[in-house]
Amino acid sequence: MARKQSKFKRKGFDGPEEIGAIKKSWAGRTRVLLVYPNTYHVGMSNLGYQAVYALFNENDHIVCERFFLPDSKLYTHKQFISLESGRPFSHFDSIAFSLSFEIDYLNMLEILSLSGLPLNSKDRDINCPLIIAGGVACMLNPEPISPFVDCFLIGEAEVILPEFIDNYDPSENKHSSLKKLAAKVPGIYVPQFYKESYNKDNTLRTFETIEDVPEKINRRFVKNLSDISTQSTLLTPNTAFSNAFLIEIGRGCYHGCRFCAAGYIYRPPRFRPTSQISESFDHAFPLTDKIGLVGSAVSDLPGIIDLCEKAHQHHRYLSFSSIRADALTPELATALHNVGVKTATIAPEGGSERIRKVINKGITESDILQATEFLVTAGIPNLKLYFMIGLPTETMDDIEGLVKLCESIKNSFLTFSRPQKKMGNITVSLNPFIPKPFTPFQWTPMDHEQSLKTKIKYIKKGLKPIPNMDLQIEKPRSAYIQTMLSRGNRKISLILKQALKNQRNWTKTLKSAPIDPEFYTYREIPINELLPWDFIDHGIHKQFLQKEYKKAMNDQISEPCLMDDCNICGVCK
Repeated sequence: MARKQSKFKRKGFDGPEEIGAIKKSWAGRTRVLLVYPNTYHVGMSNLGYQAVYALFNENDHIVCERFFLPDSKLYTHKQFISLESGRPFSHFDSIAFSLSFEIDYLNMLEILSLSGLPLNSKDRDINCPLIIAGGVACMLNPEPISPFVDCFLIGEAEVILPEFIDNYDPSENKHSSLKKLAAKVPGIYVPQFYKESYNKDNTLRTFETIEDVPEKINRRFVKNLSDISTQSTLLTPNTAFSNAFLIEIGRGCYHGCRFCAAGYIYRPPRFRPTSQISESFDHAFPLTDKIGLVGSAVSDLPGIIDLCEKAHQHHRYLSFSSIRADALTPELATALHNVGVKTATIAPEGGSERIRKVINKGITESDILQATEFLVTAGIPNLKLYFMIGLPTETMDDIEGLVKLCESIKNSFLTFSRPQKKMGNITVSLNPFIPKPFTPFQWTPMDHEQSLKTKIKYIKKGLKPIPNMDLQIEKPRSAYIQTMLSRGNRKISLILKQALKNQRNWTKTLKSAPIDPEFYTYREIPINELLPWDFIDHGIHKQFLQKEYKKAMNDQISEPCLMDDCNICGVCK
């Protein structure tokens, strides 16, 4: 039976103007503070965060309130109070962090510090709230922040959170409560019950239990998405998607791009029925004229054109994250135009045919140019192109291919824009490759910063003469920090604490770090090495990832996931 949807109601609320905010009496209820370690503008645009807020508050015996970092960087501890009732952190039984990105780890530490709570779990006494954490970053590798967190929830909230709630009693002894959770609820990871040891070269030697808890943490997931609907529970004008009603169309992606963590940890890929998404549209129509479809492969959704047509008939706007070039047809492009899409995002990822084989992207230059034709002809004036640089085996020939591909796209763009008598813009987004756990590239090093800067300089020079083409570049230093956090073990917590002490001065922190950051960023990891995240079981055979890694090194492609029972990767065993 589908979970009952939260009703939208306008309520008196002292914070930002919202529809759907929940205020409850505290009397006799377990008190949870749900923290997104970024600003309200960012946090309330996160559909997963909204879903967890609703899941907690569906329980009558729980009151869940929210906290976000203040917009100003000059905040003080006095601002560290809940959004709904204005209470400090110490008044709550549990502080729940929603962590989508490794780059927010330092924000988490700053929040704990300014809230007055000790950073390390072992230093917090029985009067301190229980610190829990979940989200995509935790599902990949929680170890860099494990000394700061009492309990991780590894998996999808709809499955694991109700069981956590049923087994969590804030009146119990903290150690006993954590042990019960770890023993009884699959997917619960309590770091203090596990101990690691290291070899002389700083590689991980052992990772063992020291209590009677599972050796492996099994990721929890929703097997049938038709049983639930994940959609906005609150609307506000003060977010990145102002007043947009967000609807999740599915989880995972069947294309098997070798760099994409979501494509592996959300296996098997699952789409929601079109009829269910259509019902979510009906929820949205009375509330707003903006609907955002959320998912890794929105253009692959069966029935996407019919959904666009329904939105068009009701004079609603639809937005999408990105569109696969090989999934685009003239009919889909026209449907996107009809629902108000002004900028379409295509992600070639790699600039050459060879590098796209390495990453198993599965699209050709012909697909990309044809997609450009369809979009511009349909009247969508602007394109955004998402590329990665520093990919495994990448050479300057591949970078030259990126520049030439952009030139070809621009020529196609011009050719099909002239009949429209309207010229839009092309934005090229360059992003350094970051190796992620549970992907075939988890063993590969990040490209060196100087190499990335050389490639960026070459691309800038190559694209500079092209009019109406803007360039957005993620800084290599930011990617370096993310790689360190992505592939780190518990020792990385020392660097995080030092960065907090140095007031976010990463240059100073990395120079004086107690451990070598390059051990985690620039080192190719041997296939047989014990990895910090190996204790998490996503159902994927490590041998499958190794096979994909070897195929990548030989420029070989793999077929997409069958999305059905098979024994290829291990998830459907």
